[in-house]
Parts: sequence; structure tokens; C-alpha cells
Amino acid sequence: MISIDAISHDGSFAAYVAEPSSRPKAAIIVIQEIFGVNTGIRRKCDTLAEAGYLAIAPDLFWRIEPGIDLDPDIPEQMQTALALMGKFDQDKGIADIEATIRFAREKVGGGKVGAVGYCLGGRLAFMTAARTDVDASVGYYGVGIDGLLGEKHAIARPVLLHVPVEDHFVDKDAQGRMHAGLDDHPKVTLYDYPGEDHGFATEIGARRSEAAAKLADERTAKFFAEHLG
Repeated sequence: MISIDAISHDGSFAAYVAEPSSRPKAAIIVIQEIFGVNTGIRRKCDTLAEAGYLAIAPDLFWRIEPGIDLDPDIPEQMQTALALMGKFDQDKGIADIEATIRFAREKVGGGKVGAVGYCLGGRLAFMTAARTDVDASVGYYGVGIDGLLGEKHAIARPVLLHVPVEDHFVDKDAQGRMHAGLDDHPKVTLYDYPGEDHGFATEIGARRSEAAAKLADERTAKFFAEHLG
């Protein structure tokens, strides 16, 4: 764990860092779900480090409850996570992601920085693409992206979105609006996953769907190799 100063100068936040065994080819910011920088998010970082990237997962809930680490398969912890989400300031979260991008870019000598997010992090990855200078962004099952389409014109660098068709947090109408608003965007690619639900690419736990998770992660790896290489 490291500490990163907030751009807003109102404190600093912890971030989990995984470093590759040799010089990193780029950096990737891993954006948490509503469960904090938990075991699954840390494992995502470790996997990216094994692939040669500097991976950093900032604790975005630090202003509410720093160090939160929840298990979505435990009902009480799911409710805690949903309550934390209700208190979360997304604009400040993007500012913290921007601070992390700046930190990461310095660590890789001014090189490229990507972002990948899950659930809440999938939404924030889309916002990061529109509001920061991140070089490439990936969002898994981002919630409410159809309500952010007014920002799509600010996206100047590649974005990849993974959309489970049976997402119980993102209904078919919302998915239709995402496709209608983004399918013709020159920088945005959407992949649908028929039969899959929210959280299908989690590293551990009951939500994981092995074949779909592997396919999505392969597409993500190819995307980052192309745009961060």
C-alpha cells in the first residue's frame, strides 16, 4: 500500500500497488467496485503486474470509510456497500482517479496510463475517459452509463465496455440507450455477453462466470496491448 495526495488538497488516500518484475510497459489504474479495494481487486492488480504493467487501485471510499474491504457474497456486507455507495461523491472520486493517473504516469517515466473498472468502477472508467487524459479505459458492467451519454463527445481515446445482457442493475432499455448512443462513436467499443449477469468477471465468489470472464479478460488484455503498448 502507498499514499497518494488528493488533488483537492484535503488529505491523502491509500492505494494498492502491484509492480511487475521488470520495467513496466505502462500503468493501469484499477477502479474498485462498491466493495472497496478487496481481495478481488487486489488480485486484478496482481494479474496485471504479471502481464508487465504497474497496477494501482486507489481507495476511493477513503473520505467515507477508509480501508473498506467487503465480500459481495455476504448479504450484510452487500448492504454496507450499497449504503457507502449512497454517500460517495463521484466527482471527487474522479479527481482521486486523476491524482492516481498523475502519480502512475510519473512512475512510468511519462509513459501511458490506462484504467479498468468494475461495477461502480465501470461507470467511473467511462467518466475517466471523458474527463481526464487517461490513454485507454475499460469498463465492466458499468451502471448508469446511459445517463452519461452527454459526456461522450469528450472521449478522445479508446474505450472498451463489457455489457452483460442479463445485468439486474442495468436493464435492457438502458443497454439499448448505451448502444444507440455509443455504437457509432469512433473511440468506443461495446461487447455484449448474452445470459450473463452483473459481476460475471469477478475474480472470486459466486458471481463469477468462468467462460465469459475469460473471454472479457482476453479482450481487455488485447485492448491494452494495442493501446498502451
